[in-house]
Amino acid sequence: MSSRKITDCHPLLQPLVQDFLHNCTMAGIDILITTTWRSPREQDELYAQGRTKPGPKVTNARAGQSAHNNMLNGLPASLAIDVVPMRSGKPVWGTRGDDLVLWQKVVKAGEDAGLESASKWATFKEWPHFQHRKYKELVTP
Repeated sequence: MSSRKITDCHPLLQPLVQDFLHNCTMAGIDILITTTWRSPREQDELYAQGRTKPGPKVTNARAGQSAHNNMLNGLPASLAIDVVPMRSGKPVWGTRGDDLVLWQKVVKAGEDAGLESASKWATFKEWPHFQHRKYKELVTP
């Protein structure tokens, strides 16, 4: 089962996540971390969605290609988090109108904390996904 624990993030990502959460609080945003570390099996299941399994595509990364799958010394060390803002106790997944304004504030909170927002990616925008800016340099072989 995937993790929501900040302690399952890479030690270099943890303070950025803490800063991000602080920025969200200061902006009045109720934010929920939905995923930190994810197993390779879970990653492949997500990759299959919209391809060989029903549902929309939610990732272009197979197992081992995602910043969520990173390990360090045999322990989870995710270099990414997935989040969702909450409004009145309910997750906001939409990205239009007032929902878009909220997501833009979430992105600013993440970027101000030093995170890379996948909402800015050219080919596959993922509003919930934030990762360490030096993810590829930090990946453990």
